[in-house]
Amino acid sequence: MNQIKFPFEVTFTDLTADLEPFVSSVFSCLASDFLMMPKGAGFLEYPIFERGYEALKKETNSFQEMTPSNVMQAVETTPTVLIVLRSILGFTPPEWAYLASQRTETEVTQGFVRSLDRKIRLEPFKVLSATPTARKRIMALVTTACKFNKAAGSNGNRG
Repeated sequence: MNQIKFPFEVTFTDLTADLEPFVSSVFSCLASDFLMMPKGAGFLEYPIFERGYEALKKETNSFQEMTPSNVMQAVETTPTVLIVLRSILGFTPPEWAYLASQRTETEVTQGFVRSLDRKIRLEPFKVLSATPTARKRIMALVTTACKFNKAAGSNGNRG
């Protein structure tokens, strides 16, 4: 049986003589890890994430007006905006809590952000009913996200 070999199984001369079969052999084995990810109760499906993304985009004029008040408006109507922000920043909930505490004068605990994140993922369309303390913490998260966005827009990095 004449099975296609992988590029690492042949010499450089053989590889450069006819590259196409080797490219095909590599591409035939590629699979997205996303498709193999476990999906539990807290997994946020793409259409739900997209709804949060579009709400944030609309409220911020296509991300041109990323102010805490605009973002909070989006969060109040579509809580998944917080998941979108965290994803854009590339932070875990504890990382975001730590930075928000460091960059604002508000104590944002890791437990609070983890619980909030999970609550939103389990009930993505339920409007948040936040206590004054929780609202202050959410505003600290949002303010931190807006500062990172401004830093990225002005000098090409996250802060």
